[in-house]
Amino acid sequence: MPIVKHPRATEPLWHEWDRKAQKCGLRHTAYAVNGDQYTGEWLDNLKHGKGTQVWKCTGAIYSGDWKFGKRDGYGSYSIPDPVTKEYKKVYTGWWKNDKKCGYGVTFYPDGERYEGEWSSGLRSGWGRMYYQDGSIYEGQWLEDRPSGQGMLRLPNENRYEGGWKDGKKHGPGKFFYLDKGQLFEGIWAADIPKCGILIDFGRDEAPAPTQYPIPKV
Repeated sequence: MPIVKHPRATEPLWHEWDRKAQKCGLRHTAYAVNGDQYTGEWLDNLKHGKGTQVWKCTGAIYSGDWKFGKRDGYGSYSIPDPVTKEYKKVYTGWWKNDKKCGYGVTFYPDGERYEGEWSSGLRSGWGRMYYQDGSIYEGQWLEDRPSGQGMLRLPNENRYEGGWKDGKKHGPGKFFYLDKGQLFEGIWAADIPKCGILIDFGRDEAPAPTQYPIPKV
């Protein structure tokens, strides 16, 4: 009686390749089709946990926390200097859903720096901005602009304290002309003082006081 041999059921090779391709846990560097590379932890084929991403087109690098394929948690983002090729830190702080969110520090190309709170990638909440001309703003922000209560200190130490809206002085505020020893207190609208009073303030210590003191009413 002839013996019939049934062929052993074989699994398609792509099944095995697919199993090996599944990324979960700590893996070596994985390269994307566009040349980007990622080294770190995975979960269900998504970047999840600690990891470092390098973008080929810009050379930018992010090192920090990931959550389901997006930057989420604490991490730093740096880009290479176009001349020296050395990496310069752009942002260090908290992220959520691939955008700056929470407290963080951003370094701008012209030497300016922001330290404070972010929301959906925009400066929002409390923060301090160091400008290129030496001015410093400290106070509330909304959608990347000073809004709420804040203080702007100029390079000559004169300063404004009061309300802001859309990045401009708005509402009740005080402007201290410390170089002249005067104080203006009044109402502002879109960076323009609308009404108020001007009085002498620290006139004796001012470096360049006006020739005549303001008479008292």
